[in-house]
Amino acid sequence: MSRLPCDKRGFTLVEVVIAMFLTIVAILGTLALISPGWKTVAKSDYLGRASGILYEQLMTQEAWIMNPCRSVTTGGPTETTVFASGQPTPQPGDVQFKVTTTIASIPPAWLVTVRVSWPPLNPTGSITESLMVTRQEGFRFPAGCANQ
Repeated sequence: MSRLPCDKRGFTLVEVVIAMFLTIVAILGTLALISPGWKTVAKSDYLGRASGILYEQLMTQEAWIMNPCRSVTTGGPTETTVFASGQPTPQPGDVQFKVTTTIASIPPAWLVTVRVSWPPLNPTGSITESLMVTRQEGFRFPAGCANQ
């Protein structure tokens, strides 16, 4: 059995310190991204809820106007408060959305404009959408109502 000199060396203290430094920098960089990440998640959550409220309000107004038996009140803006929970009163931790609806008559149609904002959390921003609506005989309800 021959004895060869062993050339196996371990890590030096300098290499360990450099590795620890690089690991700490990577961890701190990752931690720095958490706060902006949470803000982005919250913003997208509110935006998603607001778009759902906006769509629901547009569809409600459209269904109302398309029915020839219903009278359409133009003007506005009319403001209502909607809670994220969908309940008529705020629930614990609920978010309040302000819904502004304007209906303009452009014979033979109506232009419905809905704006949804969430002032306490987003004082300057909102989402807005408009929809052109006409009367449709297929939406007459109740059957046999008087023609207007």
